[in-house]
Amino acid sequence: MKDQLQLGDAAFANMMLVLKQPVTQANHKEFKFLDGEMQEIAPDIWAMPAYMTADDAFTMFFLTTQIESGETVVAFATGDQSGADFRLSAPMITGAGLNLLNDQQPNRAKRVLKFLNDISRADEGDWRLVDQAD
Repeated sequence: MKDQLQLGDAAFANMMLVLKQPVTQANHKEFKFLDGEMQEIAPDIWAMPAYMTADDAFTMFFLTTQIESGETVVAFATGDQSGADFRLSAPMITGAGLNLLNDQQPNRAKRVLKFLNDISRADEGDWRLVDQAD
């Protein structure tokens, strides 16, 4: 990741973590965060809580999915509880989701960023700066 970009910076919102391999039934347990585990919520779309507590209406989820280029990326979505229904928002670029989480829960955002940086350091993914149009 670029040294000059920091969590919370406007430019950080354009950072995307691209995984070298997609999340699958065979490897999804390798992507545990705290007590969470990736769950396939639709074909080739995996989700896991990044922040969810009983006493806070704000929730954030990791999403992994393929984009048009065929690459698998880590994105984020917020959750919305409406009665018995629970829905995820439209996906956000990795950095944009982290910045939103940082606005709500800075300490959790730092833990999530460390988790993603650990994936990058393990050579399982690469951070990229993307254009807003991507």
